[in-house]
Amino acid sequence: MPSNKRTQKRTLQLECEWASCQESFSLMENFCQHVEGHLRALSTEDVEDVEDTEEERNCLWRDCGFCSVEGPEELRRHLFFHCYHTKLKQLGQQMLNAQPEIGSCSIGYHNRNIIPEIPDNFICLWEECEQPPYENPEWFYRHVEMHSLCIDIPTGDCEFPVRCGWKDCEATAKGRPKLREHLRSHTQEKVVACPGCGGMYASNTKLFDHIIRQSAMEGQRFQCSHCSKRFATERLLRDHMRTHVSHYKCPLCDMTCPSPSSLRNHIKFRHSNEKPYSCDYCEYSCKNLIDLRKHLDTHSSEPAFHCDVPGCCFTCRTLGTMKIHNKREHDGGFAARYKCHVCGQCFTRGNNLTVHLHKKHQFKWPSGHPRFRYKEHEDGFLRLQLIRYESVELTEQLMRERQNSYSTQCPLLS
Repeated sequence: MPSNKRTQKRTLQLECEWASCQESFSLMENFCQHVEGHLRALSTEDVEDVEDTEEERNCLWRDCGFCSVEGPEELRRHLFFHCYHTKLKQLGQQMLNAQPEIGSCSIGYHNRNIIPEIPDNFICLWEECEQPPYENPEWFYRHVEMHSLCIDIPTGDCEFPVRCGWKDCEATAKGRPKLREHLRSHTQEKVVACPGCGGMYASNTKLFDHIIRQSAMEGQRFQCSHCSKRFATERLLRDHMRTHVSHYKCPLCDMTCPSPSSLRNHIKFRHSNEKPYSCDYCEYSCKNLIDLRKHLDTHSSEPAFHCDVPGCCFTCRTLGTMKIHNKREHDGGFAARYKCHVCGQCFTRGNNLTVHLHKKHQFKWPSGHPRFRYKEHEDGFLRLQLIRYESVELTEQLMRERQNSYSTQCPLLS
């Protein structure tokens, strides 16, 4: 069993994995500020397509492949969670380095940056707390921790009963450490992650158990076709696959969503004509602030950016246009990351592959969905996601078909 001795805290090495960026930071504040710079640059990259306000926004974090379809706020939450997840993986690596006898994770490395969907901002429900919701989980968890630190506890009484101040919670904890541990049941905070597969855990002990259990993985022959996790029985796999199902159906179309908030966003962007953001200089209006800011740049007559390549006189009004210019003229063009799964043709943008699939191969996106979704594969290419988990019945049918296929290939296990 792993030792219970406290591991010496070491300096973090938080490496940015956005596209080809490899900058590293030791402080979360600097790391998050740097990553937010990538987000600002991304929001202006498509400035030339001002009228196309519904362009998909792809996360370029390596081995992620996430595509935001609910607006820029969703991608902001997603990217900040990558920052938090990176910190947890670093802490997990430090724990495993301190106890090498435990071994390492043998689950597929391509899952290491797959993070959960974050449909809402993080809201503190501590009584009488008026803090606005957080986009960044790191700042949210630090804020909640401050509530536990502000409670008066008699000096020397480590097990003094402390009441939890979370909304509708009547629990008490013995001392401040136990209260902090209890608060994680409300916030779903994790304290460590596996550096191999990216799985997050509420304690170091659970991380160690995750590594140790893999020695018996040969008996776990039921594998989830969506996230590759394995289970010992069909019942456990069926219970797990329900977590991939979208339960909330749109009353206006066939779209299903994973949460009430994402359903509200879907109705707002797909079925509502309301455009609350208006331009002060013309009749243009839009559904979100990001698109309004992009539009306002079109009213500026002075070029704010000048190409710094010797001999090049190109000027433009936005940073996004300058980045596009540099990629096209000075950096050898865009990387073709989108690949057709039918004919193998590659594209630099997701919407170009969408047009190709629609016109060349007569593909149609699912009813209620505004576009195709693309998923990153082990070879680094983004391809069409072919399976949607939108009902328990369909999910279980897919699972049975997969298991029957497996049993046919391995009759000795059936």
